[in-house]
Amino acid sequence: MDKLAAPQKPFEQLYPPISPYSMLLLDVGDGHEIYIEQSGDPNGEPVVVFHGGPGGGSSPFMRRFFDPQHYRIILFDQRGCGHSKPFSCVERNTTWDLVRDIEKIRDFLGIDRWIVFGGSWGATLGLIYAQAYPQIVSALVLRGVFLGREEELEWFYGGGAGRFWPELWQEFSEAIPKNERHDLISAYHARLFCGDKTTEVEYAQLWYGWENALASIETVGRLGAPNSEQAHAFARLEAHYFKNRLFLSAEQEILKNMHKIQHIKGVVVQGRYDLICPPKSAYDLVSAWDDGRLIMVGKAGHAVSERAIAQALVAQMDDLKRG
Repeated sequence: MDKLAAPQKPFEQLYPPISPYSMLLLDVGDGHEIYIEQSGDPNGEPVVVFHGGPGGGSSPFMRRFFDPQHYRIILFDQRGCGHSKPFSCVERNTTWDLVRDIEKIRDFLGIDRWIVFGGSWGATLGLIYAQAYPQIVSALVLRGVFLGREEELEWFYGGGAGRFWPELWQEFSEAIPKNERHDLISAYHARLFCGDKTTEVEYAQLWYGWENALASIETVGRLGAPNSEQAHAFARLEAHYFKNRLFLSAEQEILKNMHKIQHIKGVVVQGRYDLICPPKSAYDLVSAWDDGRLIMVGKAGHAVSERAIAQALVAQMDDLKRG
């Protein structure tokens, strides 16, 4: 099978907006309740959507990649995110807690097997989940791959991406004293958890703004000050996960465990000019995946809302309907 493929046909638009037919909070223990919503066909083929971050959340836009006449679409907000409670909580919030939550969701909904769909951190979590429960996942559709490796964190928080946006990198990095800039993740983490809300929000907005500014190939730089509560939650959760290196041991690294999911069909949609999750990670992943296929989108960055990325994802989900 050709490991590198171009999108086979464009789609002019996403599926029309739809409303959920079910919304609820599921108590998963540890003081956490997880928001779950379902839309589409209640008897359709199940697909579960993993949002990005860590620290992002689901949105109505995420329902629109799937034919609602075919798919049973399951969205959920990870611990501390979106409508899940308690909001912004990092206690008992690790990758492995999320994996257990996903299994509780599947069991609660009475689903035997499902397609996993996710981008960025959602792709990371999707791969880790599939490697933990390979018999449960019927296919993986991923976007903007992040494998959680040190080189990827160093790229984005060590100055690599900053070479493309030096003025924004200067603002982000020089907010930290020079003697701490060798480890910006730890330096920001210390300030995001310092206990003074004003300081935490100030650094959260810098963290959020740096990432958000680089998300799209159409970016013109800083996109304005984000909502303070949203930025605060996002930055704290992301820093919590990154400082702890996603709670993965050396033996749990994704590429070391690809043998567990070789039988699962995988499609990776990757923007050629993704500055947040550069294409090498997607290429390395598919190179280690017998049934994985890489769709490199030529003029696109990281954001799922970019037209070419969205069209490629819709096309892949429609292809899966046909088996």
